Amino acid sequence: MATDVNQRGEQKPLTQPSSRYSVDLATLIGILGSVMLIISAIFLGGTPGAFVDLPSVLIVIGGTFGVTTACFSLQDMWASIKTAGRTVFRAQKNPNQAAQQLLQLAQIARFKGVLALQNYMPAISSQPMLEKGINMVIDGATGDEIERIMSQEVQATAQRHSRSVKVMRKAADIAPAMGLIGTLVGLVQMLGNLEDPSTIGPSMAVALLTTFYGAILANMIFTPLASKMEQMTSEDMLLNHLYLMASASLGRQENPRRLEMLLNTVLPPAYRVDYFGS
Repeated sequence: MATDVNQRGEQKPLTQPSSRYSVDLATLIGILGSVMLIISAIFLGGTPGAFVDLPSVLIVIGGTFGVTTACFSLQDMWASIKTAGRTVFRAQKNPNQAAQQLLQLAQIARFKGVLALQNYMPAISSQPMLEKGINMVIDGATGDEIERIMSQEVQATAQRHSRSVKVMRKAADIAPAMGLIGTLVGLVQMLGNLEDPSTIGPSMAVALLTTFYGAILANMIFTPLASKMEQMTSEDMLLNHLYLMASASLGRQENPRRLEMLLNTVLPPAYRVDYFGS
């Protein structure tokens, strides 16, 4: 196992930030729980079949997907779907452990030189942003160059995540509108066939259920997912900022104690490190 040298010259394992994939229970319980409550209320009302209508589903779901895609692109839609999936099944990362790992790498560079970091590249291969920064340090890039390049990379990543959130927000805006369109379609069908009483029921079902489906999608699916995606983006950006600061500090050959101070300025209080005080 890769080891580093601490301030007392001792050997200890290189910290690996936890990246175990787990289910986000808050998202899963929140969305599924609210949907199940509505379904339970429907069954308690005794008419569950009245809430199922294929034309309404096609209008709302198909229309929402189509119009949202027209506003962005298929690539944006696919990226947003993948990001939404990551909000439920994602790797939980600990900023405190990430900061300790960065300080250990700084100690390695201080005692053994930056070229010694080559031996630790496999240990950080699961962290692309950090891997890129350390590669630039090993290649001899200056701290300013590293900071400029990684800042652009962090900004580009944030923009990609922000675009996925925009897709989900746009879908939340469009779904109720598609529900309204479905309501108008149902009303036109109903008013155009008043002489045939048998068509009034199905037409009214389309008119009401499309509004119902649109409200469900917008307020119970798309909006919560968009909010969770924003939170996930914020967490990822914190880690990327830590990697940027550490890589630039290594490029400038700064004292690891200074790096600890810099990291603690951006870490939330609960995750701040006391690496050199332990």
